[in-house]
Amino acid sequence: MSTQIRPYRSVLYIPGSKPRALDKARSLPVDAIIFDLEDAVSYEEKSTARDTLAEALKQGGYGARAKIVRINGLDTEWGRADAEAAVQMGCDAILLPKVSTAKDLDALAEITGNIPLWAMMETPLGMMNAAEISAHPRLEGLVMGTNDLAKELQVRFRADRLPLMTSLGLCLLAAKTHGTVIVDGVYNAFKDQEGLAQECEQGRDMGFDGKTLIHPAQVEVANTAFAPSAEEQDLARRQIAAFDAAAAEGQGVAVVDGKIVENLHVETARQILAKADAIAALAE
Repeated sequence: MSTQIRPYRSVLYIPGSKPRALDKARSLPVDAIIFDLEDAVSYEEKSTARDTLAEALKQGGYGARAKIVRINGLDTEWGRADAEAAVQMGCDAILLPKVSTAKDLDALAEITGNIPLWAMMETPLGMMNAAEISAHPRLEGLVMGTNDLAKELQVRFRADRLPLMTSLGLCLLAAKTHGTVIVDGVYNAFKDQEGLAQECEQGRDMGFDGKTLIHPAQVEVANTAFAPSAEEQDLARRQIAAFDAAAAEGQGVAVVDGKIVENLHVETARQILAKADAIAALAE
């Protein structure tokens, strides 16, 4: 499935060192899994986590879920070994933390070859270089690392995330410019379903493809927020039908619910229906 069509509504972090969590992930209704060898794994478990994760991916059972392995940074003692091991794991992409320049991705690509790369966007320099990072030929996805970014920027927490808006916007512009998948950062209060729903709606309104998650309890909220609603799908079908009928009569625009429908609206409508179909296909 093309990354332009594949849904990324829910992207769940799973520790690569935890066999029970790795097994449970096989049955969760998530669109993608980030198998984490970095933050979720203690220093003492770094080496064994590679073997644990490799065995889990060898066993398979993750279905159509996108399988993304987050390695440790190449500036750490574990990074290169992680990258070399991930190449053999049969994953869909390798995620590099704290990407600040395109050269960081160059260094990883020298190890991983043609495997698609994803980048954690979580440093001030990364924000300033978002366009060149997103343009990298091996890159397919950006992941907002909002916790680390907030720490680096020394911002205060606000429910509306106003202090992070410039950074989120820069990365969104870069991703949309280059056709790159982009998923929003995590919501830390995993028991706060209402707060999560509000942040998911904000991210969806901004243009994110989905949200990274830290707990299975967050999956349903994200899947709902980032999927086309029944109302959106109905409107999309009616817009397409009305425009086609207008075009058959030699007209360049149509009217639906009192609003003008042009070709650009039809393109959006077709994208909405294609996404809905892709989500339905994942559930089969």
